[in-house]
Amino acid sequence: MKKKLNVGLVGYGFMGRTHSNAFLQAPRFFDVPYEPVLKAACARNVDRVKSFAANWGYESIETDWRALVDRKDIDLIDIASPNDTHAEIAVAAARAGKMVLCEKPLGRNAAEAEKMVAAVESARVPNSVWYNYRRVPAVTLLKHLITQGKLGRIFHYRAQFLQDWTISKDLPQGGEGLWRLDVAVAGSGVTGDLLAHCIDTALWLNGPMTDVTAMTETFIKERKHNLTGRVEPVGIDDASAFLGRFQNGSLALFEATRYARGHKALYTLEINGEHASARWDLHDLHRLQWFDHRDEGELRGWRSVHVTDGEHPYMKHWWVPGLQIGYEHTFIHQFADFLDAAAQGRSAAPTFRDGLATDYVTDAVLQSARTGRWETVAVAQRAGAL
Repeated sequence: MKKKLNVGLVGYGFMGRTHSNAFLQAPRFFDVPYEPVLKAACARNVDRVKSFAANWGYESIETDWRALVDRKDIDLIDIASPNDTHAEIAVAAARAGKMVLCEKPLGRNAAEAEKMVAAVESARVPNSVWYNYRRVPAVTLLKHLITQGKLGRIFHYRAQFLQDWTISKDLPQGGEGLWRLDVAVAGSGVTGDLLAHCIDTALWLNGPMTDVTAMTETFIKERKHNLTGRVEPVGIDDASAFLGRFQNGSLALFEATRYARGHKALYTLEINGEHASARWDLHDLHRLQWFDHRDEGELRGWRSVHVTDGEHPYMKHWWVPGLQIGYEHTFIHQFADFLDAAAQGRSAAPTFRDGLATDYVTDAVLQSARTGRWETVAVAQRAGAL
């Protein structure tokens, strides 16, 4: 019989649902070493957390995360609450000896993230950050191709993440559902929200970044705040773009905005190497676009690889070849990997230290936007493996 792993979830929003689905589905499709138990859900609104818990099958509720962390029957704390809560909850959970999962970004800034890394590494508890796009099978396949040297020397990496949901000047800031527009809660705007995803994927695929030069813009300078009822300055960045250099000598070009009318969640990346190029689009997430200059001349050209065969990453756990999976499956993949690693006393990438590396880049981006200069990216030095 497998050992039970009692999960305590903080937060019941969009991410709370995706994580809960992963907790339920991972053992149904993967041979994981634990039996996850949805033990408790935690949120401040008692009626809503009761409804959430009943819907997803959580055995109990809490309205104070401190009570959840203090419970002896909780093995894993999953943080799916707003950014300003991440550090305090994660540090307390680690000190209590709990495994810790945390939504991205890890901290509102690198200083917060450093405290979180120190806590989990000192306690030696398994940890991971929910940068789920690493677990899209097409993106994981691209990682394998890069590791095998199929692209050769890398010259360029570019990524975009485009949305359009904050264009209206009548949209307020702050409070439930709109905390991402409140700088005190979010820490930053699209840099820490959308670009953080792009950066994590880039660091995983192409290695560390060394320096950046950036610009940001806040198009609507004031918005009514839902909690105070007053019109207040907007402190987040609505758009962010930067150039950068990777340690391997390749060049970076990144852009994120919530002001690209017509785009709801357009995340694209492209990487150009000496021998081959690849590109991927979240809207067509099961396909990897691939060009290999070494192909025979008459047939040389871009090809679309449908990543659904059993030999492709993760796909043998799902349906027959040709049938696709979706966004929610990336969280299932990450949780399955987390359980495998935890059973061996390890953390599943991206670890908190990996999340800190991304926060170092976003800090440098925001600093460059303020100074108008190239800024050096701090290095998240490797600690011993957990």
